Amino acid sequence: MNLYLPLKFLIALLLFFLSLTANAQNEKSKDSISNQQLKEVVITQNKKTFTNSNGNIKVDVANSVYNSIPNTVDLLAKLPTVQVSSDKENITIIGRGNPLIYIDNQKVGINDLNALVPADIKTIEIIQNPSSKYEAEGRSVILITRKFSKKDSFRTDISEVASFKKNYNNYLGFNSSFKKYKLEWKANFDYNRLNPWESHSIDYEIRNADIKSKYDVTATTKRKQYVFGAGLFYKINDDDYFSFNFSSRLRTDTFPINTFTYNKNQNVENNVLTWSDNSSKKDFINSFLNYSKKIKTIDTQLFAGFQYSNFQQNLETMVKNNYNETEFDLAQNRNQKFNVDVFSGRIDLEKKFKNEINLEYGGLYSAAKSKSDTDIFDFEKNENAALNYDFKEANLAAYTQLSGKIKKISFSGGLRVENTNVSGKYKTDSTPLIDKNYTNLFPKLQISMEIDSTKSINLNYAKSISRPNYSSLSNIATYINPYFIYAGNINLGPSFVNEISSTFQYNDKSVKLSYYQVKNPVYNSFLYDKAKNIMTFKDINFDKETGFNLDFELPFTYKFWTTTNSILFFLEKVEDPSAEFLDSKPYLYYYSNNEFKLPKDYTFVLSFWGLTKQKKGVFERSPRFVVDMALSKTFFKKWNCTLSCNNVFKNVTETEEFTINDTSSKARYVVDAHEISISVKYSFGKIKNTEFKEKSVDENSDRIR
Repeated sequence: MNLYLPLKFLIALLLFFLSLTANAQNEKSKDSISNQQLKEVVITQNKKTFTNSNGNIKVDVANSVYNSIPNTVDLLAKLPTVQVSSDKENITIIGRGNPLIYIDNQKVGINDLNALVPADIKTIEIIQNPSSKYEAEGRSVILITRKFSKKDSFRTDISEVASFKKNYNNYLGFNSSFKKYKLEWKANFDYNRLNPWESHSIDYEIRNADIKSKYDVTATTKRKQYVFGAGLFYKINDDDYFSFNFSSRLRTDTFPINTFTYNKNQNVENNVLTWSDNSSKKDFINSFLNYSKKIKTIDTQLFAGFQYSNFQQNLETMVKNNYNETEFDLAQNRNQKFNVDVFSGRIDLEKKFKNEINLEYGGLYSAAKSKSDTDIFDFEKNENAALNYDFKEANLAAYTQLSGKIKKISFSGGLRVENTNVSGKYKTDSTPLIDKNYTNLFPKLQISMEIDSTKSINLNYAKSISRPNYSSLSNIATYINPYFIYAGNINLGPSFVNEISSTFQYNDKSVKLSYYQVKNPVYNSFLYDKAKNIMTFKDINFDKETGFNLDFELPFTYKFWTTTNSILFFLEKVEDPSAEFLDSKPYLYYYSNNEFKLPKDYTFVLSFWGLTKQKKGVFERSPRFVVDMALSKTFFKKWNCTLSCNNVFKNVTETEEFTINDTSSKARYVVDAHEISISVKYSFGKIKNTEFKEKSVDENSDRIR
């Protein structure tokens, strides 16, 4: 580690604690002045970081300690029910699978989150019962709303985060915004030097082939990451606006992987050391154009949006194997490229009638095209293999939704129809390997009844679909050892979900009971090639999954203490003819966020979450318990410092057991989650009144649940 890295940390830490002295001096000065003259008294009310409405959790990021977190994916990992995979490539909602992710009015993916800086986020809402306006994909929505100014202003934030995990990580960021009358622009640039560490092992046995094998792999990555973007927002008048946004993330990785493998095939035993030298480049760009206009002749609000995204990944790998402590020999030279382009356009129309009836309708078209090119030279066999796979998917959707209120009963009913056309073909084949064209209807219904001003009951029904990501539908594979590879699955299909739920809300507290059925859920599986003696680990479609969820959301405030608590009980059962059914028992997820407003503008946050042992029919997973702490302080009005400790008790191990295709497996994942970090942010600029007055808009008016 270079000397200047810990020196930067010590300087930042010194600034943090010097604020104590500075604040004390300011307090003394204020007291002496107050004895001489009476000044204006301003009464303010602190906003709650978390709010709950019918089980939907909304987080005020802009005015909380969470705006100091260096990246959006890590920010989401701290929210209730949100789980981020150890490789930070997958986001799930406990009990609800992969959510739809929206930034303002546009659907995005994990790469968009990595290109979005938390300093640009106003709020994040976890919507449990999304309306037909959203795509039918997913049972929940994570809605991210960006910040826009209402006054003429110029503001720039400079942030520095020093993060200590197993290795040192550094985040440096610039975020700037400017607003003059009707025009506002934003720009951001972040440079990150990261050194993530990871380790996992799998111990498996193929019973009918008398094969036992175990591998243990570790990897340390050196990563350079550039995140930048720009946006333009033009308010035409009170009802109309135009916006354009561009964001990008450029990332290069070098990561040698060391793997120790024990393999016993009947009477033949081998101990293999595998060393692979890997270099990877991942580039992502996203741009979208939005236009909103009030058509006064028919009293209808029109929204039109267009989006283009591109993701490229190049992976070069040189593999060497050492059998039984002899010497390293070249095994494979692997060059793999993956590229996907996605274009989408949507139009939404909304008409409000005088009798509180609201009609929404619209359509969406999206087209994706990906290419997967694999070139592998096998030194042991002295042969070359090349695979070039092209994939296309087009989605055409239309929806209509009617909502309103009759006395104390509110209702929302919608229908979405989606047509999907999928084709996949190797360049050497004359006919497509994948050729699907299917149309589905997705009804949604919600009825809410007010018992009184503090209590209400909601009933919901929804049908949804979950499609695999484009990377999972490629032929890209990762070499682990001579006997084991991770691979995509070009035959992976969508999952269909039917769910019914009921929610009781009392003030800001709620309890929700739901039941769901999933057809063709996606889980991991083993496929053994006896001729090649290679085990492939890939996602496949299982037969079905069913489950009950009981969800309690219990916020509470007492003086300077605000706590948000989520308690969820699950009983889930996954079934498939290829898998051995183990056991299905209830398990518990719990989350608690506790925020303390301390004297002298200090904020202390203590949060923890956990899962009891999970038995889901096929899969058994170990319990987890994670505690995070953060202390934040704003001083001199322009400086903010946050000292954080994540995963305080170093609970970093996850385990999973299952038996599929006569292969029993015990997997162990070690997560590099124990972290001590300090964030320092300096803000400068000015804000003044503007001549242009914006219309007051209900933040929830763009969603009908």
